Amino acid sequence: MEYSIQELSKLSGVTTRTLRWYDQIGLLKPSRVAESGYRYYGKREVDRLQDILYYRALGVELARIRECLDNPSFDRLAALKGHLTALEAERQKLEGLIHSLKITIRAEERNEIMNDQEKFEAFKKHAVEKHEKYYGKESREKYGDAQVDKMQNTVMNLTKEQYQEWTELGQRIQGLLETAVTSQADPKEEIGKEITTLHKRWLTLTGNSYDVRKHKGIAELYVADERFTEYYDRSISGCAQFLRDAVVCWAE
Repeated sequence: MEYSIQELSKLSGVTTRTLRWYDQIGLLKPSRVAESGYRYYGKREVDRLQDILYYRALGVELARIRECLDNPSFDRLAALKGHLTALEAERQKLEGLIHSLKITIRAEERNEIMNDQEKFEAFKKHAVEKHEKYYGKESREKYGDAQVDKMQNTVMNLTKEQYQEWTELGQRIQGLLETAVTSQADPKEEIGKEITTLHKRWLTLTGNSYDVRKHKGIAELYVADERFTEYYDRSISGCAQFLRDAVVCWAE
């Protein structure tokens, strides 16, 4: 079956403007373009759009999606299974948040006092589980179980104020990185110094003593490990590199 761009938009929920943008950047080309200029999409394109939407739901940036889908060794079945695993993990996180919300609502309805530890338990647990899933194996091999367990327990024991500052610092760092990259700033400029100072605070908020060599080593990981790079570059490419360069320049 063949779909016009309007039909595909209605079918998928993706706007025609987005579909045209996908065409422009080479992410999703129509199967043919009529003499009138209208775009038409076939089964292959519908499947590819579905793959794109799965990746987008998981927060993967467009350039990375195109790279994956255009790879000759791309295995769609393996990718779909990977999406399922990731979404099931996301469901577990949501279930934890839903549980926390229900407890909060029940406490509000009954005018009960809910302690701060209960309020933020689900969020902290998710942060620890996410770290264990993506970096646990390597961290344990490099630093040992005792060190990793200590770090995770520290996160779980953060106070409400510490947890809020920790998350807000991460958001502020990301915002400054995206501003710096968009404005083509130099990591050696003042904004690079500000980002490095905030990142230092983010690293030591959980009680870790500051080590400039460790700080620079962690920054190197942001460009050496694609998982870190994808995290910082999730909206704008170049953020991980800027953070690394800023830390190398300003960490002391």
